[in-house]
Order: sequence, then structure tokens, then C-alpha cells
Amino acid sequence: MPALGLRGRLTLVSVLGLAVGLAVGGLALLGALGHVLQRSVDDEAFRTADAVALLAAEDALPDPLPVAAGQVRVQVVDARGRVRAASIDADRLVPMLPADRIDHDTRQRTFVRGERLGLPGRVRVVSVPTGTPSEPLTVLVGRSMTDVTRSAQVVQLVLLAGIPLLVVVIGGVTWRVVGATLRPVEALRSGAEEITGRAGGGRLPVPASHDEIHRLAVTLNDMLARLEAARARQRAFLADAAHELRSPLTNMRTELEVAGRLGERTDWPVVAGDLLADTERLSRLVDDLLLLARLDEAGNTGGTGAPGRVAGRGRRATGPVELTALTRAVAARFPSPPVRVVPASGPRWTVGDPDELHRVLTNLIDNAVRHCRSTVVVEVIGPDPAPDVTSDPDTHLVTVTDDGPGIPPADRERVFDRFTRLDDARDRDAGGAGLGLAIVRELVRLHHGTVWLADAGPGLRVSVRLPALPDQETDPES
Repeated sequence: MPALGLRGRLTLVSVLGLAVGLAVGGLALLGALGHVLQRSVDDEAFRTADAVALLAAEDALPDPLPVAAGQVRVQVVDARGRVRAASIDADRLVPMLPADRIDHDTRQRTFVRGERLGLPGRVRVVSVPTGTPSEPLTVLVGRSMTDVTRSAQVVQLVLLAGIPLLVVVIGGVTWRVVGATLRPVEALRSGAEEITGRAGGGRLPVPASHDEIHRLAVTLNDMLARLEAARARQRAFLADAAHELRSPLTNMRTELEVAGRLGERTDWPVVAGDLLADTERLSRLVDDLLLLARLDEAGNTGGTGAPGRVAGRGRRATGPVELTALTRAVAARFPSPPVRVVPASGPRWTVGDPDELHRVLTNLIDNAVRHCRSTVVVEVIGPDPAPDVTSDPDTHLVTVTDDGPGIPPADRERVFDRFTRLDDARDRDAGGAGLGLAIVRELVRLHHGTVWLADAGPGLRVSVRLPALPDQETDPES
């Protein structure tokens, strides 16, 4: 069966099912036809017998009995088995049934051999009691079954000849129909083979019919588009990552080459300090790249998990996190310029990974400190809305505001892309690799939150909205 292919298997199964169905239907037809014809013969024989029995009861039996000659024989016999009357072509000496098989009290029917009546094949014989109590008689009517047998044989021959021919015709039609149905599938396979064989992207042919194959082709094309976009992002990511990694490595190599040529005149403490700075920058970049890779994997496998659940190896540990305390701990790491924290009126609990939320606040405050003129304000807000968003009682809002130059509205979405820096001329040691806000967006998204930028007049405000944890779930002892 597997060697036949899908088209052959579908055709074979259809033909076998059709053949079995036609065979069963043919047998049922022959059985029903035989039963109907048999009842017709019995009804005709009993009508003849009842008519003769009525004459016998009135003692008005003619001789011979008025029955049409041909395939019917009629006899009237007494209790001792003697023939008292008969049709013109019936035997007047030997009854159709032996005397011991004649029941003079009930109506009966049976089969006898045709030679006993002078007819070919089997003969159907019915008996009807008549006469008087003092002289009981029985009417016997014999009807040849030759016509019935021939009719059944004709139908049987028609079925034997017609069913195989019909199966062959239906098999051919099924083969063509299945082939036409699977032709779009073959087109999809050929298209997929062509796409696999070339480097660029492509699209599978979409059939005109709006059926399951059409929907499959559309779904596959959407999948190919997503894969192509993912490949493009991956290529861009790898190119940017290679560029960013090459810069500190080039600086380190240059410094070492210059130090080597200067020999004893080299100020090794200064060189060591420069190499340490480049090494730290390289280490931060590698850590950011690894974190983004883990975030991409986590985004493809699920959400943040249940509150309080400690993840196993390779998974994230999530639990209740108090945002005000976390914000103060992060702000304390930036003494100059001072970061002012405006706490909420009470504790603001969310659920998530404390280390990841710590990284979100660290990146935002670090960006604000590097671009501010004098002030950075971090505010934790409850369910009250910010000026530019809609209130949501099931979330908490954290804002980081600086008085720096801000970001133009046209670039506020682009800065969340990886390796995006609006000021390429700035000192790379003071600046970053353009991954900070990209990491923030991925971490916030993983916590089912949102992040956006807005004007602070002057400066920039970064707002992070996170789901609120109900008060009854904030107690670690519960």
C-alpha cells in the first residue's frame, strides 16, 4: 500500500469500497427479487386454489377444471388420495403430493420435483382444504418456477456483467478526480522544492479554489514570510553584532601594537586601563547578546509562569516583586547625578523575575543618567493613568524622566530596535551598543507589559506598565 502513493491508495480504497458495496447490494437485490417473485407465485396459486375450492364446496366441479393450460396444474383429491377432478393437462391418477404429505385441515405450500407433474425444474404446490365434513376434499395447485428462475438468472447475469464494468469505470473516474484534487498539492511540493533549491525567498502557488488546500497554501506562504523576515533579522543582527564586537577588539589590538612598538616607553598602567575598559565593554556586549538570545527563546516557548514558582534549570524564576523597593535599590547605584525616586502611596506588587525587572530599571535609569542635564526622576504610580495613556486598574506604572535633549517622535519606535543609536558620533566608551532599550522591550513584553516614550517638556519620559498582583497574593507566607 505505501508504494502505491497517495493517489493510488485513495483510488484503491474507493474502488474496493465501491466493489464491496455493489456486491452486497447485488446480493440483497437478488434476495429481494426472489422473495417478491416467490410471493407472487404463491398468491397466484392460492387465488386459483380458492376459486376451485369454492366450486368444490358448492358441489359444482366441472370436468375438466377450468384452468388455463401451460405452467399450472390443478387437482382435487379426497381423503384417500384419489383424484376427484383435474385440469385438462393434470394427471388424473397420481396426485401432485403423496397422500401422507397432504394436510386436509390447513393451507400449506411446498416444493416438488417437476417430473412428478410433467413440468421442467421445481414446482410450487399449494393446498387448500374444502368439501364437507363428511367428505373432505383438498385442492392442489402446482405452478412451475421456471419463469421465476429465469428472471432471477437474467438479473444475476446483468449484475455479474455490470458490476465489474461499473467498478472499472468508477475506478478510472476516481483516479482522474483524485489526480485533479492532488494537483495543487504537487504544485505546492514543486514550489517548496524550488524555494529550497535557491538562496532567496519565494512563495508557493495558491490554488484558485477556496478549499483546504487554498488555506494550506496561504498558511505556508505566511510561514515562509515569517521565516524570511526572521532570517533577515538574524542576518542584520549577526552583521551588527560582528561590527560591535570588532570595534573593541580593534581598539585592543591597536593599543597592544602601539605599546609593543614603543617598548620600554609604554605607559603600561594607562594601556592596562584602556584594555580593561575595552574588555568591560566587550563583556557587556556579549552579556547583552546572550540575554537577547535567551529572551528570544523564552518568547517562543511561553510566558512568565505562575507567581511564586521557582523555575528549574534553563527556566525563569518568577514571584512577587515590590516595585518601589526595587526602584530605590537600582537608583542607589547612580550617585551622580542623583536619581530622585517618587514612591507610590503604598506598596506596588507585580509578578515576575526580580533580576529581569532589575535589568529593566537599570537600563532605563542608565540611559537617563547618560543623557540628562541635571535631573533624573523615577516615579512609581498605582492604577492612576499617566497623562498620555488610558487608566487600567490592574496595572502599575513606572516612569523614568530626564531633562536631556529627548528623542524626536519619528525615532521613538526605532530606538527599540537592536543596535540603534541616534548619535553615532558620540564617544563609544560613554555610549552603548544600542541594545539597552531592545532588552527593555523584550523583558517587559515577557512580563506581559508595555513600554513607550513620551515628551517630558523638556526631556524624555519612558513609561513601563506592568500587571498588578492582587493584595491577597503579595504575602510570601500565603
